[in-house]
Amino acid sequence: MTYSSSLSAGRKSAGLSRNQNTASFRGRERAFGPVSNTVILIVLACLLGLLYLTQVTKTNAYGYTINSLQQKQTQLADEHDDLEVASARLQSVDRIENSDVAKSMATVTPAGTIQD
Repeated sequence: MTYSSSLSAGRKSAGLSRNQNTASFRGRERAFGPVSNTVILIVLACLLGLLYLTQVTKTNAYGYTINSLQQKQTQLADEHDDLEVASARLQSVDRIENSDVAKSMATVTPAGTIQD
């Protein structure tokens, strides 16, 4: 057996055949390091904070709108009450003049005047 045939016989026993590399490369899994994980967590926390702030801002904006509408409703209710009182006061004079009791009353004329 020659030298070359003894080398090729050794390769065949290892499961390798002709024209194949003897070195094999494995794909290495890439994982983030501790610094990268920390940076990613900080960025995610900032994004969640911004999301929270936008929601709170929208809620406050709606709160201001609701508050102004409630104040306007209270103001209009007070104005309505005042107008009801004024309407009742104005209608009471007409009711008194046209009532049966007022029509049955006798008119009083002064009988005389006192002179000094």
